[in-house]
Amino acid sequence: MATSGHTVKAFDEDLGELRALVAEMGGLAEAAIDGAVQALTRRDLEAAARIVQADKRIDAIEHEVERRVVRLIALRAPLADDLREVIAALKIAGVIERIGDYAKNIAKRVPLLQDMRGIEPLAILPAMARAASEMVHDVLNAFAARDAEAAREVSVRDREVDDLYDSLFRALLTYMMENPSNIGASTHLLFIAKNIERIGDHATNAAEMIYYAATGEQMPERARGADALAPAV
Repeated sequence: MATSGHTVKAFDEDLGELRALVAEMGGLAEAAIDGAVQALTRRDLEAAARIVQADKRIDAIEHEVERRVVRLIALRAPLADDLREVIAALKIAGVIERIGDYAKNIAKRVPLLQDMRGIEPLAILPAMARAASEMVHDVLNAFAARDAEAAREVSVRDREVDDLYDSLFRALLTYMMENPSNIGASTHLLFIAKNIERIGDHATNAAEMIYYAATGEQMPERARGADALAPAV
């Protein structure tokens, strides 16, 4: 910024509050991912319902981030690096809101899978969810530290989530072919797996935003799917 004194201090305070809100959103989203998968594996309807309800808090924080960004830009007129960071905070808040929606979608399917028993491919889901949740956690740390290299490392790990999804997809397809009575439950699990895969994609999108905010350059090309922004199922 081209200002000094109390204006710079005020901007730093505003930006710190923005970072805190984004961090709070991210923590809630991480908890929602972990809780939704635990509710699924335990067939815990009450826990699943709590996750669906808690998504409202994530939405509310996103709205507060939007309000503060508009106010900050209007009052402080940030330039260059500062403006990139403010816009990154706004975009990342939107990404986290979508991640919260994916976790909510997983929780909503828990009641539909109450009768599933002995579906071996289900064992892959916790590992997949853990990998995606760790990506979310680490990309938020990269944002807080404005660490472009950490953001790039997160983007590389999206391949792990994609590989787990591919493994689960093949396993469920085989499972359905062997016993058509498993098609219903297996289809729900495929939708859940796709939501987790999308979480990894969105963490990667956030990593790209952080990289740009920190460096002013686009993240180098990497091998990944082009469907990261598809809607939740």
